[in-house]
Amino acid sequence: MVKSLLDNAAQLLIWGLAATLVMTTMLNGSHGLGWSRLSLPFLVGTMFTGRRTYANILGFIVYTLGGWAFAAIYAAFFFAIGHANWWIGLLFGVAHAIVLLVVLLPLIAYMHPRMANEYDGPTYTRRLEPPGFIGLNYGYRTPLSVLIAQMAYGAVLGLCFQFNSFQA
Repeated sequence: MVKSLLDNAAQLLIWGLAATLVMTTMLNGSHGLGWSRLSLPFLVGTMFTGRRTYANILGFIVYTLGGWAFAAIYAAFFFAIGHANWWIGLLFGVAHAIVLLVVLLPLIAYMHPRMANEYDGPTYTRRLEPPGFIGLNYGYRTPLSVLIAQMAYGAVLGLCFQFNSFQA
């Protein structure tokens, strides 16, 4: 399976980037329209720097690298089941969103050097608001925004791997 992933590395990079851009565009659109205050690239970037401008840029770069890493996980899943299409990718995106919302977002407050947590509140160095359970601290539409964006990510990967001779 690893050899197959390496043989298809160019496709994995192209379609992983495409899926990441679709997902990020949807999440940033949701943020820009006021449906959610969640900006995952910003949260990732502020783990590395306290300067907001640099945090957005660095966060987008790290977030894109993460998108490629998750594309490899999706590809390994497609190889494992021996099939790829948009709806299988969409269902895997639902699972991805549930883990992100229920497990990872609530935990980020305890790992992030600039984020307050639900128990201690803000300090001079920890001023970012924690996302809370399923991201509800960032708006009641946040879970739906994340779910739809992750579904689109999975659907794009499933569709692209289905129609672009991603060979097992």
